Amino acid sequence: MTPTLLVLAAGMGSRFGGIKQIASVGPDDQTLLDYGVYDAFKAGFGKVVFVIRKDIEKDFCDKIFYRISHVANAEYVFQNQDSFLSEAHIRQSTGRTKPWGTVHAVLCAEKCINEPFAIINADDFYGFDAYNTMYKHLSSLHLPSTEHAMIGYKLKNTLSRSGTVSRGVCTVDNKHLVSMAEHKNVGYEGTSSDEKIVSEYAGKKEILTGDEIVSMNLFGFTPDAFSHFRNFFEQFIHHSASDLKAECLLPDAASKIVNDGLGSVTVYKTTEQWFGMTYQEDLELVRSAIASKIKKNEYPELLWQS
Repeated sequence: MTPTLLVLAAGMGSRFGGIKQIASVGPDDQTLLDYGVYDAFKAGFGKVVFVIRKDIEKDFCDKIFYRISHVANAEYVFQNQDSFLSEAHIRQSTGRTKPWGTVHAVLCAEKCINEPFAIINADDFYGFDAYNTMYKHLSSLHLPSTEHAMIGYKLKNTLSRSGTVSRGVCTVDNKHLVSMAEHKNVGYEGTSSDEKIVSEYAGKKEILTGDEIVSMNLFGFTPDAFSHFRNFFEQFIHHSASDLKAECLLPDAASKIVNDGLGSVTVYKTTEQWFGMTYQEDLELVRSAIASKIKKNEYPELLWQS
Protein backbone atom coordinates (compact mmCIF):
# COMPACT_ATOMS: atom_id res chain seq x y z
CA MET A 1 0.00 0.00 0.00
CA THR A 2 1.21 3.51 -0.78
CA PRO A 3 1.83 5.36 2.49
CA THR A 4 0.28 8.69 3.47
CA LEU A 5 1.96 11.74 4.96
CA LEU A 6 0.20 13.22 8.00
CA VAL A 7 1.19 16.82 8.74
CA LEU A 8 0.58 18.29 12.20
CA ALA A 9 -0.09 21.97 11.54
CA ALA A 10 -2.41 23.05 14.36
CA GLY A 11 0.23 24.39 16.77
CA MET A 12 -0.18 27.82 18.31
CA GLY A 13 3.32 29.15 17.62
CA SER A 14 3.49 30.97 20.96
CA ARG A 15 7.29 31.23 21.01
CA PHE A 16 7.42 32.12 17.33
CA GLY A 17 4.91 34.91 17.75
CA GLY A 18 2.70 34.12 14.77
CA ILE A 19 1.35 31.43 12.45
CA LYS A 20 4.67 29.83 11.59
CA GLN A 21 2.99 27.16 9.45
CA ILE A 22 2.44 29.78 6.72
CA ALA A 23 5.60 31.87 7.10
CA SER A 24 7.34 32.39 3.73
CA VAL A 25 10.84 30.91 3.45
CA GLY A 26 11.27 30.25 -0.30
CA PRO A 27 11.70 32.50 -3.36
CA ASP A 28 8.15 31.91 -4.61
CA ASP A 29 6.50 32.46 -1.22
CA GLN A 30 6.90 28.79 -0.28
CA THR A 31 6.59 27.72 3.33
CA LEU A 32 8.78 25.22 5.13
CA LEU A 33 5.84 22.85 4.88
CA ASP A 34 5.90 23.06 1.07
CA TYR A 35 9.41 21.62 1.03
CA GLY A 36 8.50 18.76 3.36
CA VAL A 37 5.48 17.72 1.32
CA TYR A 38 7.51 18.06 -1.89
CA ASP A 39 10.17 15.71 -0.47
CA ALA A 40 7.53 13.22 0.65
CA PHE A 41 5.87 12.99 -2.77
CA LYS A 42 9.27 12.79 -4.42
CA ALA A 43 10.04 9.80 -2.17
CA GLY A 44 6.79 8.07 -3.17
CA PHE A 45 4.08 9.02 -0.67
CA GLY A 46 0.67 9.05 -2.33
CA LYS A 47 -1.41 11.40 -0.21
CA VAL A 48 -1.02 14.16 2.35
CA VAL A 49 -3.44 14.92 5.20
CA PHE A 50 -3.06 18.18 7.12
CA VAL A 51 -4.32 18.68 10.66
CA ILE A 52 -5.09 22.36 11.22
CA ARG A 53 -7.10 24.66 13.47
CA LYS A 54 -10.38 26.09 12.21
CA ASP A 55 -9.22 29.66 12.87
CA ILE A 56 -6.32 29.39 10.39
CA GLU A 57 -8.30 27.61 7.65
CA LYS A 58 -8.53 30.54 5.22
CA ASP A 59 -4.89 31.57 5.58
CA PHE A 60 -3.76 27.94 5.35
CA CYS A 61 -5.80 27.23 2.21
CA ASP A 62 -4.81 30.46 0.47
CA LYS A 63 -1.11 30.07 1.27
CA ILE A 64 -0.54 26.32 1.07
CA PHE A 65 -3.43 23.95 0.49
CA TYR A 66 -4.83 25.19 -2.82
CA ARG A 67 -1.53 25.06 -4.66
CA ILE A 68 -0.59 21.61 -3.28
CA SER A 69 -4.04 20.07 -3.81
CA HIS A 70 -3.99 21.33 -7.41
CA VAL A 71 -1.19 18.90 -8.27
CA ALA A 72 -1.37 16.23 -5.54
CA ASN A 73 -3.82 14.16 -3.48
CA ALA A 74 -4.40 16.31 -0.39
CA GLU A 75 -7.03 16.94 2.26
CA TYR A 76 -7.25 18.58 5.66
CA VAL A 77 -9.06 18.02 8.95
CA PHE A 78 -9.53 20.14 12.06
CA GLN A 79 -8.08 19.59 15.49
CA ASN A 80 -10.99 20.82 17.58
CA GLN A 81 -10.55 21.50 21.26
CA ASP A 82 -13.48 19.30 22.28
CA SER A 83 -12.86 16.34 19.97
CA PHE A 84 -12.89 13.01 21.88
CA LEU A 85 -13.77 14.74 25.17
CA SER A 86 -16.78 13.84 27.29
CA GLU A 87 -19.10 16.57 28.57
CA ALA A 88 -17.46 16.25 31.99
CA HIS A 89 -13.99 16.68 30.52
CA ILE A 90 -15.14 19.68 28.48
CA ARG A 91 -16.35 21.33 31.68
CA GLN A 92 -13.10 20.48 33.44
CA SER A 93 -11.03 22.05 30.66
CA THR A 94 -12.91 25.37 30.53
CA GLY A 95 -10.36 28.13 29.97
CA ARG A 96 -7.90 26.05 28.00
CA THR A 97 -6.75 27.70 24.74
CA LYS A 98 -3.98 25.46 23.40
CA PRO A 99 -4.52 22.13 21.54
CA TRP A 100 -4.23 18.85 23.45
CA GLY A 101 -0.98 17.78 21.81
CA THR A 102 0.27 15.58 19.01
CA VAL A 103 -1.56 12.35 19.92
CA HIS A 104 -4.86 14.25 19.91
CA ALA A 105 -3.94 15.75 16.52
CA VAL A 106 -3.23 12.32 15.02
CA LEU A 107 -6.55 10.96 16.27
CA CYS A 108 -8.35 13.82 14.48
CA ALA A 109 -7.10 12.39 11.17
CA GLU A 110 -7.92 8.72 11.83
CA LYS A 111 -10.96 8.61 9.53
CA CYS A 112 -8.82 9.76 6.59
CA ILE A 113 -6.12 7.10 6.91
CA ASN A 114 -6.35 3.35 6.23
CA GLU A 115 -2.75 2.74 5.21
CA PRO A 116 0.71 3.06 6.80
CA PHE A 117 1.48 6.71 7.44
CA ALA A 118 4.32 9.01 8.40
CA ILE A 119 3.92 11.97 10.73
CA ILE A 120 5.76 15.29 10.56
CA ASN A 121 5.58 18.69 12.24
CA ALA A 122 4.68 21.54 9.92
CA ASP A 123 7.51 23.77 11.13
CA ASP A 124 10.44 21.34 10.86
CA PHE A 125 12.76 20.58 7.93
CA TYR A 126 13.70 16.89 7.87
CA GLY A 127 15.54 16.40 4.56
CA PHE A 128 14.73 14.16 1.58
CA ASP A 129 16.73 11.18 2.86
CA ALA A 130 14.52 11.01 5.95
CA TYR A 131 11.33 10.80 3.85
CA ASN A 132 12.91 8.31 1.49
CA THR A 133 13.97 6.05 4.36
CA MET A 134 10.52 6.22 5.94
CA TYR A 135 8.81 5.51 2.62
CA LYS A 136 10.90 2.38 2.11
CA HIS A 137 9.98 1.11 5.57
CA LEU A 138 6.25 1.80 5.32
CA SER A 139 5.81 0.60 1.73
CA SER A 140 7.45 -2.73 2.58
CA LEU A 141 4.90 -3.62 5.26
CA HIS A 142 2.08 -6.11 4.89
CA LEU A 143 -1.00 -5.26 6.96
CA PRO A 144 -1.84 -5.96 9.66
CA SER A 145 1.54 -5.04 11.08
CA THR A 146 2.88 -3.56 14.30
CA GLU A 147 6.31 -2.69 12.89
CA HIS A 148 6.44 1.06 13.35
CA ALA A 149 9.42 3.34 12.72
CA MET A 150 11.11 6.59 13.64
CA ILE A 151 13.83 8.74 12.10
CA GLY A 152 16.42 9.48 14.79
CA TYR A 153 18.55 12.63 14.62
CA LYS A 154 21.74 13.49 16.44
CA LEU A 155 20.88 15.98 19.16
CA LYS A 156 23.61 18.42 18.09
CA ASN A 157 22.03 18.57 14.61
CA THR A 158 18.66 19.67 16.01
CA LEU A 159 19.39 22.65 18.26
CA SER A 160 18.48 26.30 17.80
CA ARG A 161 20.84 29.17 18.55
CA SER A 162 17.80 31.34 19.19
CA GLY A 163 16.71 29.63 22.40
CA THR A 164 16.07 26.33 24.13
CA VAL A 165 13.95 23.44 22.82
CA SER A 166 12.45 20.18 24.06
CA ARG A 167 13.76 16.89 22.71
CA GLY A 168 12.88 13.25 23.24
CA VAL A 169 16.20 11.54 23.97
CA CYS A 170 16.06 7.91 22.82
CA THR A 171 17.52 4.68 24.12
CA VAL A 172 18.09 2.37 21.16
CA ASP A 173 19.05 -1.31 21.22
CA ASN A 174 19.75 -3.30 18.04
CA LYS A 175 18.11 -0.59 15.91
CA HIS A 176 14.90 -0.66 17.96
CA LEU A 177 13.51 1.94 20.31
CA VAL A 178 13.64 0.98 23.98
CA SER A 179 12.49 4.23 25.54
CA MET A 180 12.30 7.99 25.13
CA ALA A 181 12.89 10.59 27.82
CA GLU A 182 11.57 14.12 27.32
CA HIS A 183 14.33 16.65 28.03
CA LYS A 184 13.22 20.26 28.36
CA ASN A 185 15.09 23.55 27.96
CA VAL A 186 17.79 21.92 25.83
CA GLY A 187 20.33 24.44 24.59
CA TYR A 188 23.83 25.82 24.69
CA GLU A 189 25.45 27.17 27.82
CA GLY A 190 28.83 28.79 28.44
CA THR A 191 31.32 30.60 26.24
CA SER A 192 32.66 29.40 22.89
CA SER A 193 35.74 27.91 24.59
CA ASP A 194 33.80 25.80 27.10
CA GLU A 195 30.33 25.58 25.54
CA LYS A 196 28.11 22.73 26.72
CA ILE A 197 24.74 21.36 25.76
CA VAL A 198 22.51 21.29 28.83
CA SER A 199 18.95 20.20 29.50
CA GLU A 200 16.41 19.85 32.26
CA TYR A 201 15.29 16.31 32.99
CA ALA A 202 13.26 15.09 35.97
CA GLY A 203 13.73 18.48 37.59
CA LYS A 204 17.52 18.37 37.37
CA LYS A 205 20.09 19.91 35.08
CA GLU A 206 21.94 17.48 32.83
CA ILE A 207 24.93 17.87 30.51
CA LEU A 208 24.54 16.09 27.17
CA THR A 209 27.17 15.11 24.62
CA GLY A 210 25.23 16.16 21.52
CA ASP A 211 25.54 12.68 20.00
CA GLU A 212 22.37 11.40 21.65
CA ILE A 213 19.68 10.16 19.27
CA VAL A 214 16.52 12.24 19.54
CA SER A 215 13.01 12.17 18.12
CA MET A 216 11.87 15.05 15.93
CA ASN A 217 8.34 13.61 15.59
CA LEU A 218 9.06 11.97 12.25
CA PHE A 219 7.33 8.68 13.02
CA GLY A 220 5.91 6.00 10.79
CA PHE A 221 2.94 3.95 11.98
CA THR A 222 0.53 1.37 10.66
CA PRO A 223 -3.22 1.86 11.23
CA ASP A 224 -2.90 -0.56 14.17
CA ALA A 225 -1.46 2.33 16.19
CA PHE A 226 -4.71 4.30 16.22
CA SER A 227 -6.35 2.06 18.81
CA HIS A 228 -3.33 2.45 21.09
CA PHE A 229 -3.40 6.23 20.63
CA ARG A 230 -7.09 6.30 21.57
CA ASN A 231 -6.44 4.34 24.76
CA PHE A 232 -3.43 6.52 25.57
CA PHE A 233 -5.40 9.73 25.09
CA GLU A 234 -8.32 8.45 27.16
CA GLN A 235 -5.98 7.77 30.07
CA PHE A 236 -4.29 11.14 29.61
CA ILE A 237 -7.52 13.17 29.56
CA HIS A 238 -8.86 11.30 32.57
CA HIS A 239 -5.93 12.57 34.62
CA SER A 240 -5.21 15.92 32.92
CA ALA A 241 -8.49 17.45 31.73
CA SER A 242 -8.23 20.29 34.25
CA ASP A 243 -4.56 21.04 33.45
CA LEU A 244 -4.51 24.04 31.11
CA LYS A 245 -1.00 23.28 29.79
CA ALA A 246 -0.69 19.47 29.73
CA GLU A 247 -0.18 17.90 26.29
CA CYS A 248 -0.57 14.32 25.11
CA LEU A 249 2.61 13.70 23.12
CA LEU A 250 3.58 11.18 20.44
CA PRO A 251 6.98 10.22 21.94
CA ASP A 252 5.20 9.17 25.14
CA ALA A 253 2.59 7.19 23.23
CA ALA A 254 5.22 5.49 21.06
CA SER A 255 7.21 4.56 24.14
CA LYS A 256 4.13 3.00 25.71
CA ILE A 257 3.47 0.89 22.61
CA VAL A 258 7.00 -0.48 22.95
CA ASN A 259 6.95 -0.86 26.74
CA ASP A 260 3.60 -2.67 26.70
CA GLY A 261 4.78 -5.08 24.00
CA LEU A 262 2.15 -3.88 21.54
CA GLY A 263 4.56 -3.22 18.70
CA SER A 264 8.12 -2.31 17.77
CA VAL A 265 9.65 0.97 16.59
CA THR A 266 12.65 0.65 14.28
CA VAL A 267 14.97 3.65 14.62
CA TYR A 268 16.63 4.79 11.41
CA LYS A 269 19.50 7.10 12.30
CA THR A 270 20.24 10.05 10.06
CA THR A 271 23.02 12.62 9.89
CA GLU A 272 20.69 15.17 8.28
CA GLN A 273 20.87 18.70 9.68
CA TRP A 274 17.49 19.68 11.06
CA PHE A 275 16.27 23.23 11.00
CA GLY A 276 12.96 24.74 11.92
CA MET A 277 11.08 27.72 13.24
CA THR A 278 10.72 27.61 16.98
CA TYR A 279 11.56 31.28 17.43
CA GLN A 280 11.07 34.37 15.25
CA GLU A 281 14.85 34.69 15.05
CA ASP A 282 14.99 31.31 13.26
CA LEU A 283 13.14 32.66 10.22
CA GLU A 284 16.10 34.27 8.47
CA LEU A 285 18.28 31.23 9.20
CA VAL A 286 15.69 28.99 7.56
CA ARG A 287 15.42 31.27 4.53
CA SER A 288 19.20 31.20 4.16
CA ALA A 289 19.31 27.40 4.43
CA ILE A 290 16.59 26.99 1.79
CA ALA A 291 18.34 29.43 -0.55
CA SER A 292 21.54 27.42 -0.19
CA LYS A 293 19.75 24.20 -1.10
CA ILE A 294 18.18 25.81 -4.16
CA LYS A 295 21.60 27.04 -5.22
CA LYS A 296 22.88 23.45 -4.95
CA ASN A 297 19.94 22.30 -7.14
CA GLU A 298 18.41 20.27 -4.34
CA TYR A 299 15.10 22.07 -4.99
CA PRO A 300 13.71 23.98 -7.97
CA GLU A 301 12.73 27.60 -7.44
CA LEU A 302 9.12 26.67 -8.31
CA LEU A 303 8.02 23.58 -6.41
CA TRP A 304 4.44 23.03 -7.55
CA GLN A 305 3.91 23.07 -11.28
CA SER A 306 1.02 21.21 -12.89
